[in-house]
Amino acid sequence: MDKHDLIKAKLLFKLARRRNWGNSHTAFDNLKKGFKPNDHFLVNEVAEELIKENFLFKKPVDYGLHVSLNHQKAFEIKKMIFDFLGVKVD
Repeated sequence: MDKHDLIKAKLLFKLARRRNWGNSHTAFDNLKKGFKPNDHFLVNEVAEELIKENFLFKKPVDYGLHVSLNHQKAFEIKKMIFDFLGVKVD
């Protein structure tokens, strides 16, 4: 398991724990909170990759970019979280 996959799982877990599925979204800038400052650039890269892979929806708002989890990929998201972090998500 590399750092990239671990950050991906942690980001997905963070949003799943906050129940940011579908219409419930959070600011893109909040994703890097909780990570070490030297990892913030990598967190932004991983988040952009998750958007391209359709794990995250992006919602442009007038005060920035917001993201939420794609509920159609819920099974894959929960499996990825369990595989990398060993945590079950409801």
